Amino acid sequence: MRNTRALAVAGAAVAALGLSAPAAVAWDTPSNITALPSVIAPGGQLTITVDGCRGGGTATSNAFSPTRLSPVSGGGKGNEGDRGGAGSSGTARGTATINNNARPGSYDITVDCNGRRMTKPQAFTVIGGVRGGIGGSSTTGATPTDMAIGGGLVAAAVVGGGVFWMRRRAERRI
Repeated sequence: MRNTRALAVAGAAVAALGLSAPAAVAWDTPSNITALPSVIAPGGQLTITVDGCRGGGTATSNAFSPTRLSPVSGGGKGNEGDRGGAGSSGTARGTATINNNARPGSYDITVDCNGRRMTKPQAFTVIGGVRGGIGGSSTTGATPTDMAIGGGLVAAAVVGGGVFWMRRRAERRI
């Protein structure tokens, strides 16, 4: 009976140690990359958060310059549990500015953290900018053919409206 209890306690201790060891090993490995907002225009600021990046690191992408990730200080124990540490929650954060010449589309983010590298494919999407304030003077706007078709439709509407008005006026005289 005593052997059975001792064996059960030893098995529970080994299981607890076995379950906690992978978590301790994975702690210093970047595990999650978050980019907010997930849809952004050129020139906008993107906040990058990386879990498991206690000492900070660098984030890179084709849409922005390499960006420094700094450790986030936690007020309480945070994700560290009872491991202690220098007040870090194991998370690093940085702000990147999207290049003004970034083309619309999805972009990856690669993080170098604690000597380890992780890439999140299609982490965010750059959308096309709005050409506000230039009116019809843009070379990417309407062509002369488009303008002729639009002008013809407006002229037809004016003539049709005039004919309708003249007929209604003639009906009142009867």
